[in-house]
Amino acid sequence: MRILLVEDDTLLGEGIRVGLRQDGYAVDWVTRGEAAEQALATDAFDLVVLDLGLPGRDGLSVLQHLRQAGDDTPVIILTARDTVADRIQGLDGGADDYLIKPFDLDELAARARALIRRSKGRTTPLLEFGRLTLDPASHQVIYKDQSVEMSPREFALLRILMENADRLVSKTRLQETLYGWDQDVESNAVEVHIHHLRKKLDAELIETVRGVGYRLAKDHNT
Repeated sequence: MRILLVEDDTLLGEGIRVGLRQDGYAVDWVTRGEAAEQALATDAFDLVVLDLGLPGRDGLSVLQHLRQAGDDTPVIILTARDTVADRIQGLDGGADDYLIKPFDLDELAARARALIRRSKGRTTPLLEFGRLTLDPASHQVIYKDQSVEMSPREFALLRILMENADRLVSKTRLQETLYGWDQDVESNAVEVHIHHLRKKLDAELIETVRGVGYRLAKDHNT
């Protein structure tokens, strides 16, 4: 999952970025509203975490521009403005959720999971594919009744495959799920993670469609 973080407070932004990356997300971080609009115009994100009090173009203006463009990416507003009127303005402006500073990073992560889940049309927190179960909250994977240990990137890759179990996922999409702008990516990084997943699960569980991408094998959905 890929998140755009828009926060001008350096200390808070770094804390959020580290926390969300530990939760398995690729996080791209900008500090100005104009940079956020440019990022949203050129890249696809699963969630936007948006501060209101930004230098230059403020958060509400960014949110308004996003919705006017017809972009329905879920947005969580972060702000120190705690009046009811401020919350109403943000929600009526197109935000999906609202967090008052200071807040707990675990709560932010939980709200992020809920919004992404709803945006994907899922009602239950668990992802299931045959005898494979993935819990985004606990970072637990169960396969054939056995717990399987995974690195954060292996977990994130498996999660995107399970969320798209009925379709192919391109290598580019998987790479964007695993790495932010500021992270170096080896050309074979996705292939390496796929190899590790196959070793930990079943070699036949993940299919490769050459030149197109990867998908979970339908004959394993039993």
